[in-house]
Amino acid sequence: MADSPASIDDTISALSAEGYVCGRDLGTVVYLSLKLGKPLFLEGEAGVGKTEIANALAAALGRRLIRLQCYEGLDAASAIYEWNFSAQMIAIRTAEASGTTSRDDLQAEMFSEDYLIKRPLLQAMEPHSEGSPILLIDEVDRTDEPFEAFLLEALSDFQVTIPEIGTVKAAEPPIVILTSNRTREVHDALKRRCLYHWVDYPAFERELAILHARVPDCAATLSKEIVSFVQTLRDEDLFKSPGVAETIDWARCLIALDAVALSPDVVSDTLGALLKYQDDIAKITGSEATRILDDARMQLAQAS
Repeated sequence: MADSPASIDDTISALSAEGYVCGRDLGTVVYLSLKLGKPLFLEGEAGVGKTEIANALAAALGRRLIRLQCYEGLDAASAIYEWNFSAQMIAIRTAEASGTTSRDDLQAEMFSEDYLIKRPLLQAMEPHSEGSPILLIDEVDRTDEPFEAFLLEALSDFQVTIPEIGTVKAAEPPIVILTSNRTREVHDALKRRCLYHWVDYPAFERELAILHARVPDCAATLSKEIVSFVQTLRDEDLFKSPGVAETIDWARCLIALDAVALSPDVVSDTLGALLKYQDDIAKITGSEATRILDDARMQLAQAS
C-alpha cells in the first residue's frame, strides 16, 4: 500500500506513473479529495477518462478497486447485498431431511454471513488490509432519484443496513469516485456532498501525451496525425464525438494494419473505431474524410 500523495505535483506524478496523464486542474481536485476525505464527482462526455482515473488511482495507491456499475432500475438492495437463495434452499432441505435442527436455529443460520452475497457498497464498508478501497460508482446518471437519495445517505454516514444482520459502518471510509456522462442532471444534494470536476476533451499536447503513454509503439508522426484528425473531427456536427478512448483504439487499429500515415482510404476503412453511430460514419466517409484530413494536416503544419 502506497502513502497518499503529499502534494498536487505528487498526485499528478503518481497518476502519470500508471499511464494516466492529467492536467493540474484534475490533479488538484483528486489531491483535495484524498486530503479531505470527500467523494469526487467527475462529469463529462463518455470516453474522456473518468472511469480510468479510478483504475489509475487504485493502482497508484495499491488499493482495491470496487466498482458499482449503475443502470436504470438499480435499487439499494442490489447495490448492498443479496442472499444466496439456492444455497439456502439446499441447506433447508438437508436440515429437514436430517431433522436435527430446530426451526429457530435454522432461520438464524440461513440469514448469517455464510449465505450473504456482498455487493459493491457492502464490500466498500468492510476493512481491507491494504487500506480503504477505491469505490467507483460509475455512470450514476443512469439511476433514478430514489437511488440518488439512498446514495446521499450512504455517503453521508458511510454505513449500510442489512435488516437480518444489522448496520455495517465503515471503520475507515472508502475513497469514493462517482462518474456521470450527463445523460440527465444529477440532483444538487448529491453533488454538494462531493468535490466536482468537469472532465473535458484534452488539448492537443495532452491527448498526444496520453496516446504516447497508452500506445507507446505508435510512431511519433502517426501519433500527431491521429490526434490532430480526432481533434478536428470533434468540431464536426456529430451525434457522438470520439473520446480519448476512441483515439487510443484507433491508434491500435492503425498499428495492426501497419499504417505509417493517414490517408483518406485508411480513415474511411477504420472509422468504426472512432465513430459508433452509422449516421456519423456516413457523414464522414469519402470526401468529408479527405477534407477533415487536409484540415488536420494544415493545423499540424501551422503549429510546427
